[in-house]
Amino acid sequence: MTTEHLRPFSPTTALLIAALALAVAAPASAQERTPDDPRLVNPGQLTVGTGDPVYPPWMLNNDPAGGEGFENGLVYALAAEMGFAPEDVVWVGQTFDQTIAPGAKPFDFAIQQISVTEARAEVVSFSQVYFQPEKAVIALPGSPVEDAASFADLAEARWGAVIGTTDLAYLENILGVDDAAVYNDQIGVFQAMQAGQIDATLAALPTALFATAVQIPEASIVAILPPDENDRGHGLLFQFENPLVEWVDEALTEVIASSVVEELKQTYLVADPDLPLITE
Repeated sequence: MTTEHLRPFSPTTALLIAALALAVAAPASAQERTPDDPRLVNPGQLTVGTGDPVYPPWMLNNDPAGGEGFENGLVYALAAEMGFAPEDVVWVGQTFDQTIAPGAKPFDFAIQQISVTEARAEVVSFSQVYFQPEKAVIALPGSPVEDAASFADLAEARWGAVIGTTDLAYLENILGVDDAAVYNDQIGVFQAMQAGQIDATLAALPTALFATAVQIPEASIVAILPPDENDRGHGLLFQFENPLVEWVDEALTEVIASSVVEELKQTYLVADPDLPLITE
């Protein structure tokens, strides 16, 4: 029996193979950071996750594609910066829990008033922060928080908040409330307030503006609280270690630098300047 030995490739053959590999890879690389980027969920489209339904002032008329609202206005400005036409932006509705859960995502990024936290960043990736909301105290007439002038005064009230939110974390970590009633959603919180089970709740200021105008108009914002230093603010959410983050973040930097975010804030997120501010 004889043993056959494979001959090594000649230098010419090796160069041809390397050139062929580069030729195959080059088109994909050339398309990166364009609307045809192969790393997109659907190349040619920017697929954006958000809530279902959506609410003012974040998005008006329950219509993300309408472009009216703080968040969808930001997305369309970002899409233009990235080279996408408005008709190439596709919206995917999900619950908040689905959006922040680990695992594969049906979108390139999501926008849904998502606070950037260390715990979430262990299972999803984030852009830079584009908005840091103040907190607002929401209460019905006659609530004891109406006369509050300090965190200590606020801590004496009966509070309610949605489980797993930065609002609940603020009550516990900033105001020192250790017995807040916990609910599955904001509607449950408002129903408890109307039933006299809690004295007040807490929400990001833009959310509070909508809630007191539409969801529970008999309530009002009675005080503004400073942002939580541990809550970095709102960021775009991506599937963990998504390679698109750097491209989107660079475009977001340009959008912020061009004052688009500030203009959207002034259009959709302005509160009564006479509301009392409690800082300690």
